[in-house]
Amino acid sequence: MSDAGSFEKVCALADIPDGGVIGVEVGETPVALVRKGEQVYALHDVCSHAEVKLSEGEVYDDTLECWLHGSCFDVHTGKPTGPPAIKPVNVYTVKIDGDDVLVSLSKES
Repeated sequence: MSDAGSFEKVCALADIPDGGVIGVEVGETPVALVRKGEQVYALHDVCSHAEVKLSEGEVYDDTLECWLHGSCFDVHTGKPTGPPAIKPVNVYTVKIDGDDVLVSLSKES
Protein backbone atom coordinates (compact mmCIF):
# COMPACT_ATOMS: atom_id res chain seq x y z
CA MET A 1 0.00 0.00 0.00
CA SER A 2 1.30 3.47 -0.88
CA ASP A 3 1.48 6.45 1.44
CA ALA A 4 0.07 9.66 -0.01
CA GLY A 5 3.41 11.51 0.09
CA SER A 6 5.68 8.71 -1.10
CA PHE A 7 6.69 7.90 -4.66
CA GLU A 8 6.27 4.44 -6.12
CA LYS A 9 8.02 3.12 -9.23
CA VAL A 10 5.30 2.18 -11.70
CA CYS A 11 7.07 1.51 -15.01
CA ALA A 12 9.97 2.42 -17.27
CA LEU A 13 9.70 5.58 -19.37
CA ALA A 14 10.11 3.39 -22.46
CA ASP A 15 6.91 1.50 -21.50
CA ILE A 16 4.83 4.59 -22.35
CA PRO A 17 4.62 5.40 -26.05
CA ASP A 18 5.44 9.03 -26.86
CA GLY A 19 2.10 10.75 -27.38
CA GLY A 20 0.32 7.79 -25.82
CA VAL A 21 -1.18 6.54 -22.59
CA ILE A 22 -0.95 3.41 -20.43
CA GLY A 23 -2.73 2.33 -17.26
CA VAL A 24 -0.87 1.33 -14.09
CA GLU A 25 -1.75 0.75 -10.45
CA VAL A 26 -0.28 2.71 -7.53
CA GLY A 27 -1.24 0.56 -4.60
CA GLU A 28 -4.92 -0.02 -5.36
CA THR A 29 -5.39 3.25 -7.24
CA PRO A 30 -5.71 3.11 -11.05
CA VAL A 31 -3.53 5.74 -12.74
CA ALA A 32 -3.33 6.76 -16.42
CA LEU A 33 0.15 7.84 -17.52
CA VAL A 34 0.36 10.16 -20.53
CA ARG A 35 3.73 10.76 -22.17
CA LYS A 36 4.70 13.82 -24.17
CA GLY A 37 8.39 13.54 -25.02
CA GLU A 38 10.31 13.24 -21.77
CA GLN A 39 7.37 14.60 -19.72
CA VAL A 40 4.85 12.24 -18.10
CA TYR A 41 1.50 13.20 -16.61
CA ALA A 42 -0.52 11.06 -14.19
CA LEU A 43 -4.30 11.23 -13.92
CA HIS A 44 -6.84 9.11 -12.07
CA ASP A 45 -7.65 6.31 -14.51
CA VAL A 46 -11.43 6.50 -14.12
CA CYS A 47 -13.56 8.88 -16.18
CA SER A 48 -15.59 11.16 -13.92
CA HIS A 49 -18.56 10.82 -16.27
CA ALA A 50 -18.89 7.11 -17.03
CA GLU A 51 -16.44 5.35 -14.70
CA VAL A 52 -14.42 3.62 -17.43
CA LYS A 53 -10.63 3.52 -17.86
CA LEU A 54 -9.23 6.71 -19.37
CA SER A 55 -6.07 4.80 -20.27
CA GLU A 56 -8.06 3.08 -23.02
CA GLY A 57 -8.68 6.48 -24.65
CA GLU A 58 -6.65 8.67 -26.99
CA VAL A 59 -4.22 11.55 -26.41
CA TYR A 60 -4.61 14.73 -28.47
CA ASP A 61 -2.16 17.56 -27.72
CA ASP A 62 -2.63 18.17 -23.96
CA THR A 63 -5.92 16.27 -23.75
CA LEU A 64 -6.86 12.72 -22.81
CA GLU A 65 -10.14 11.66 -24.41
CA CYS A 66 -12.34 8.97 -22.88
CA TRP A 67 -13.10 6.23 -25.38
CA LEU A 68 -16.73 5.72 -24.33
CA HIS A 69 -18.50 9.08 -24.65
CA GLY A 70 -15.67 11.40 -25.73
CA SER A 71 -15.18 13.33 -22.48
CA CYS A 72 -11.86 15.17 -22.64
CA PHE A 73 -9.52 16.00 -19.74
CA ASP A 74 -6.54 18.37 -19.58
CA VAL A 75 -3.47 16.25 -18.72
CA HIS A 76 -2.01 19.11 -16.64
CA THR A 77 -5.03 19.85 -14.44
CA GLY A 78 -7.46 16.95 -14.83
CA LYS A 79 -10.22 19.45 -15.64
CA PRO A 80 -12.75 18.48 -18.30
CA THR A 81 -12.25 20.33 -21.59
CA GLY A 82 -15.17 18.76 -23.41
CA PRO A 83 -18.57 17.31 -22.52
CA PRO A 84 -20.20 15.22 -21.26
CA ALA A 85 -17.87 15.21 -18.19
CA ILE A 86 -18.26 18.16 -15.84
CA LYS A 87 -16.14 16.95 -12.89
CA PRO A 88 -12.32 16.88 -13.00
CA VAL A 89 -10.21 13.80 -12.34
CA ASN A 90 -7.34 13.84 -9.85
CA VAL A 91 -3.84 14.49 -11.13
CA TYR A 92 -0.79 13.09 -9.36
CA THR A 93 2.85 14.06 -9.06
CA VAL A 94 5.32 12.30 -11.37
CA LYS A 95 9.12 12.06 -11.10
CA ILE A 96 11.46 10.59 -13.68
CA ASP A 97 14.52 8.90 -12.14
CA GLY A 98 16.78 7.70 -14.95
CA ASP A 99 14.42 5.51 -17.00
CA ASP A 100 12.03 4.90 -14.09
CA VAL A 101 8.65 6.61 -13.77
CA LEU A 102 7.60 7.24 -10.16
CA VAL A 103 4.16 8.46 -9.04
CA SER A 104 2.94 9.93 -5.76
CA LEU A 105 -0.76 9.80 -4.99
CA SER A 106 -0.61 13.20 -3.32
CA LYS A 107 -2.52 15.61 -5.55
CA GLU A 108 -0.53 18.19 -7.46
CA SER A 109 -1.12 21.74 -6.36
